[in-house]
Amino acid sequence: MYAGRLVFAQFMDHLPLHTFRRCVNRYAGKHPPLSFSHLDQFLCMAFAQLTFRESLRDIETCLRAHSGKLYHMGIRGHVARSTLADANEVRDWRIYQEFALRLIATARKLYVNDSFGIELKNTVYALDSTTIDLSLSLFPWANFRQTKAAVKLHTLIDLRGNIPTFIHISDGKLGDVLVLDILPIEAGSFYVMDRGYVDFVRLYTMHQAQAFFVTRAKSNLQYRRVYSREVDKATGLRCDQTIALTGTRTALGYPIHLRRVKFYDATNDKLLVFLTNNFDLPALTIAQLYRYRWQVELFFKWIKQHLRIKAFFGTSENAVKTQVWIAIAVYVLVAILKKRLDSKMSLYTMLQIFSVTLFEKTPIDQLVGKCARIDDESPIPIQLDLLDFFSGH
Repeated sequence: MYAGRLVFAQFMDHLPLHTFRRCVNRYAGKHPPLSFSHLDQFLCMAFAQLTFRESLRDIETCLRAHSGKLYHMGIRGHVARSTLADANEVRDWRIYQEFALRLIATARKLYVNDSFGIELKNTVYALDSTTIDLSLSLFPWANFRQTKAAVKLHTLIDLRGNIPTFIHISDGKLGDVLVLDILPIEAGSFYVMDRGYVDFVRLYTMHQAQAFFVTRAKSNLQYRRVYSREVDKATGLRCDQTIALTGTRTALGYPIHLRRVKFYDATNDKLLVFLTNNFDLPALTIAQLYRYRWQVELFFKWIKQHLRIKAFFGTSENAVKTQVWIAIAVYVLVAILKKRLDSKMSLYTMLQIFSVTLFEKTPIDQLVGKCARIDDESPIPIQLDLLDFFSGH
């Protein structure tokens, strides 16, 4: 089936092209480009992500060096730096956003039965944001500080597979807590967040949507204890309480009881206080759930190190969002391929293999199989020691 086909073409066989065309038809203009299609743009940008290209000129040079293979890669249009720059500037970024979200839906089905370390039937999400610093003179639309520009990636990941399920790209000034207003809430799921998302009006809205949250309490929290449960202090737990908020605004914003769990980190002599609206799970499980919030931080670190989202090929808002969404699509596509090939290899190792073999003609399943035995430990470790994790917080 794959005899004589380039690894890049085999990789892109996992793209649902009919879905891609529907996304293009939904957002493209009335006059579709003839010489350089939206698919050509996506494939060139995906090539840049897989091979760690640094600029548009870099992309053009590398692809023209293999001009005889472009047709077999699926690229039908003429590759030129100016053409790709124009495409990134003017073609609607929502095409690639919607396509990435469709790939995410496919990936989540593949990882639905995976374990992330805690045996729960509920879906568990981790929410956080990361800031990408930019030059104010080149990106004046990305408001952040007086002398600096930035964009923020507000991301919700499903801890089963570390698949991003919601991404909102904003300027650097948007407060984290405001993202709760546009976050899709799924009844019965857990949302694990840090203290930056503590807003009791918004948390109560989440509770009314029948979702659960786990977050850190702020040091100035005003409350009264209603009831205390027994805890095993040998596990690090110090208390498991039902509380009522007593602050003038917080009592109105969250008028029902909350659960307060205190955990002691003996290694660093720290007390960590968690708040949740779930009263059924064991107290230690609540602490462990917050531990896995760190997966979203590691996800940010991973994509910043191994995908091109820190240096942008264009300076407009449209070009930046296009590049970010195509990077996310590539990340998710690698995750899909990993599952379909039933590979134990880390995503990092798969990306490294693809970066140097895209123009080879080895069957992709054989290529992954040969390299599986040299796979390094994943840079997104699933098992983290609880005290080691808390030591950084």
